Amino acid sequence: MRASRSCGRRKDGRPSLHISGAEGLYKAHELQKILTDYVLRAVSHPRGMPDTIVITVEKMRRKPLKISLLSFSTVPCKSPLEAREFLRTCLSGVGVSGKAIRSGIKIVTGSEAMRGASLMRSESGVRVEPDKARGVRVSRLGIEKMCEKGMSRRLARKGINSSTVKEAIILASKVASCEGVLAELCVSDDPHYTTGYVASRTFGYIRIPHIKRRGSMCGGRVFFIDEKADVKRITEYLEEMPTLAESCQ
Repeated sequence: MRASRSCGRRKDGRPSLHISGAEGLYKAHELQKILTDYVLRAVSHPRGMPDTIVITVEKMRRKPLKISLLSFSTVPCKSPLEAREFLRTCLSGVGVSGKAIRSGIKIVTGSEAMRGASLMRSESGVRVEPDKARGVRVSRLGIEKMCEKGMSRRLARKGINSSTVKEAIILASKVASCEGVLAELCVSDDPHYTTGYVASRTFGYIRIPHIKRRGSMCGGRVFFIDEKADVKRITEYLEEMPTLAESCQ
């Protein structure tokens, strides 16, 4: 699902503002409920009322690859400055250079929200996604029912059992399962949601409260990849390969 609102021609040539998006892998009998949920999400988003909602239903013709759900935790940051210092520590610990970290932070704090994620070389900090406006769209991802129930129970005990958190963990798990991806940095463009995250196979999914000021429309997603990684292969995996999370690390 993608919801948007016309707002005049933007600097990057796009004629609309992204409002909301969601997707998943589901059984045929679940579609009616899922479609209703997606529409309700689109029309009640804090970014405003969309004037266009596009929902696409596609039959998967490839058997989903089973992946592990990342472990998840929350770090008690109290300000954007503290959050930034923490994410620097996490990212540098998995081999992301200071230059790349600075470039990544610039993307997620910029005024122009991307539709997808940026692919950034972990040493040079160079962006290598083919389309800078579109970015890379992580797609065709889901979670096994028993795994989802277990995740929901653990999140409920922490008071964060929301669709926003669950979907972010599922997405981060697919990204982390991709060979050549070292880590991910994400900041939501929702002005009322100020918790971002960093994620990797090494330290799991870590929520970072107060990563931005309330009311800020900035946001974005950066995948830090190995300096010599194959961009085409990574893009094809993230966008085309169906994956199902089935267990927790």
